[in-house]
Amino acid sequence: MRPLWLAIALAIASMLAPAAASANVQARISKSTQTMDVYVHGAHYASWPVSTGRGKYATPSGTFRPRRLERRWYSTKYSGAPMHYAVFYSGGYAIHSTAEVSRLGRPASHGCVRLAPSHAAQFFSLVKSHGAGRTVISIGR
Repeated sequence: MRPLWLAIALAIASMLAPAAASANVQARISKSTQTMDVYVHGAHYASWPVSTGRGKYATPSGTFRPRRLERRWYSTKYSGAPMHYAVFYSGGYAIHSTAEVSRLGRPASHGCVRLAPSHAAQFFSLVKSHGAGRTVISIGR
């Protein structure tokens, strides 16, 4: 009887394990340092400056999985603003490129996470090649 309980306990533990443990790609975004660290198979891949939401447009904190990828996208909420290499993770929030690279490193967006175009393209490519289901996006203080 003991092996059966052990098997059940292990099965439950594996279902409750943190999502990051099974992720090939992890993006860890810090709103306090305005940086995004990317890990691939647990190894540090890159660290990039970002711009998160400012003022009343705070970027939501939490752990997310990509929901949709859009190579070329224009905001339907903010006057058609370009959001290329967009990795949407929660509602209308996405990690995407920006032309306002001089503002990276400080809060400047309407809630999205902005990256330099080359960094957004690299991240988009990683998510696309590894799969949204194998990617975790963590956003914290």
